[in-house]
Amino acid sequence: MSQDPEIAAVKQYLLDLQDRICAALAAEEPAARFAEDAWQREEGGGGRSRVLANGEVFEQGGVNFSHVFGASLPPSATAKRPELANRQFEAMGVSLVIHPRNPYVPTSHANVRFFIAKKDGESSIWWFGGGFDLTPFYPFLEDVEHWHRTARAACQPFGAEVYPKYKKWCDEYFFLKHRNETRGVGGLFFDDLNEPDFDQAFAFMQSVGDHYIPAYLPIVQKRRNTPYGERERDFQLYRRGRYVEFNLVYDRGTLFGLQTGGRTESILMSLPPLARWQYNWQPEAGSPEAELYEKYLKPQNWLGN
Repeated sequence: MSQDPEIAAVKQYLLDLQDRICAALAAEEPAARFAEDAWQREEGGGGRSRVLANGEVFEQGGVNFSHVFGASLPPSATAKRPELANRQFEAMGVSLVIHPRNPYVPTSHANVRFFIAKKDGESSIWWFGGGFDLTPFYPFLEDVEHWHRTARAACQPFGAEVYPKYKKWCDEYFFLKHRNETRGVGGLFFDDLNEPDFDQAFAFMQSVGDHYIPAYLPIVQKRRNTPYGERERDFQLYRRGRYVEFNLVYDRGTLFGLQTGGRTESILMSLPPLARWQYNWQPEAGSPEAELYEKYLKPQNWLGN
């Protein structure tokens, strides 16, 4: 690559993105606010975690910025890219998970990140990654279509092939193999992006980050006051258990954070405040809960073209 990455510009964007997302979500809450926790990492770097707890709209939400350094990348980063072994690294990103209180409001996740790996006498290797995905419990087709239309809009300036490619990658990544089901209804996922050059790759990462709030907030606003009872709450907590399973078993970001000695509280802030498991539970035939499994937890073309 001929262009040197502008690390300071990436960091400034990420800090601003964290500010903007927190402000937009906090504006939906009557009383609860994000509490900020700045932290330092012994090996190098640190971050600022922001967590909103016990809100009326958001039962818990975490929006984390981190910028860390290390002498060598962990196995989660080098397993598929052996050329990265024995290189110093620098990693920065914003990662967030929002767990709403109302079961009719989906859980959502977003992440945008930048890595650079350096070795004396050799060119640096850098790349961007990220995406966002939606995990509804009681889905509405119009909400899922809105989410994917916004995801497609984030990709459109970069080519017609980008949305289908990263939508498919999201379906494949957020998949619980031991359950044979997707975590939710997908969105976008990309990694190892360093083409065609730094400016374009950075611009795409920014577009994904900038489209998260337009994708999510209208759904929150539309569903936040939907009446629900104990049945819906129980099912929400049961399905949150799937979220825990994915994050602890498969999620590369979680593994990377733990393997690099990251701050455990910030890494695991993605987990819901409450969840439940029930042995061999099956949804009642013809129920709204069954519809989630039969209609929504399968990769499909939500936009019909």
